[in-house]
Amino acid sequence: MKLRLVAIFIFISSLLAAQPGGGGPGGGGDPDVPLGGIELLIAVGALFGAKKAINRSKKQK
Repeated sequence: MKLRLVAIFIFISSLLAAQPGGGGPGGGGDPDVPLGGIELLIAVGALFGAKKAINRSKKQK
């Protein structure tokens, strides 16, 4: 479990690394990118929370 969590954080951190080029105020960003870093972090948090909720419900049974 810990190894998976570390692998996920390494993968996400490589996605969130700063890229050279425009992207500051005033445009210059890539309009074709569907998800940004914040959205990915929210998705991972939701998945982690769902997994914990499922595990907790299995323990109660």
